[in-house]
Amino acid sequence: MTAVEQVAGLSLGSLEHGVVLDCIDVHKRFGEVEAVRGVSFQIAEGETYGLLGPNGAGKTTTISMVCGLLEPDSGEVFVAGERLTSRSVEEKAAIGYVPQELAIYPDLSARENLHFFARLYGLRPDDVRARVDEVLEVVGLADRASEQTRNFSGGMQRRLNIGIGLLHRPRLLILDEPTVGVDPQSRNAILESVEKLSSEGMAVLYTTHYMEEAERLCDRIGIVDLGELKAEGTRAELVALVGAHDRVSLEGTGDLGAAAKASLRLPEVRAASVQDGGIELIVDHARSVLPELLRTTADAGAAVGSVEVIEPDLEAVFLHLTGKALRD
Repeated sequence: MTAVEQVAGLSLGSLEHGVVLDCIDVHKRFGEVEAVRGVSFQIAEGETYGLLGPNGAGKTTTISMVCGLLEPDSGEVFVAGERLTSRSVEEKAAIGYVPQELAIYPDLSARENLHFFARLYGLRPDDVRARVDEVLEVVGLADRASEQTRNFSGGMQRRLNIGIGLLHRPRLLILDEPTVGVDPQSRNAILESVEKLSSEGMAVLYTTHYMEEAERLCDRIGIVDLGELKAEGTRAELVALVGAHDRVSLEGTGDLGAAAKASLRLPEVRAASVQDGGIELIVDHARSVLPELLRTTADAGAAVGSVEVIEPDLEAVFLHLTGKALRD
């Protein structure tokens, strides 16, 4: 059974709202290179789905097929219940795509950029002004609306880029690495905007190289490598794949061997060994058992000088599944 199969029953069966995106077994080959090998996932209303993978994993090709920019060699994509192809027009109106590359005009103000793209989207003239004002508030640029965007920081330009993708009220918002190279203030503003959009019912597909962003934003996460979806699920489901055990490092002096042996009498301690002047332990729910663990090691003759608890996280899952760090 694959990692995807282990958690799919929990993840896909637990979608509480209508499915907005259904990506079914899509494949894409470029010459001899099979860039995407049977990727499938769903995103529901109000759900933020994170797509994580190193460079060259197939994320961009997958997104291009989800947007209708590329035709799959096989497989299907449905958005808001309608089959999407590279020739679709009306179906693409349900998608807001925000690429990594900025798509704004530097000589225009933020408001002028939004008005221009609103006309491209075909918004009714009577609705444009109010909608532009709404979007400026969402992305936190209302106070700079009249300023030429050439004077904006990189983070502000990216926030405007997101605003352009929101103008036509899409059912599905696709954000491809939206915080790359931005300042911390703008990064936090972007994350807050995404959280707000999700809470209001928008489906969001989010790719990132920042594991902490996925931890914060994503209801479910798909890990892609070598063109395949290696696993998907909630954070808890994914962490369970590598074993939900904590690693505890105790540095100290005294009879460390006896202390390690004594600690194994605690039912929460799975393993313990003496390494480099300390004790390394694998523990269930380490933070709750830590006081008892320290008493046990002290009674066995060890004087503990420092404690480090490392809890399993998405980085550990990613390394386990792909053998590499996210940014490799």
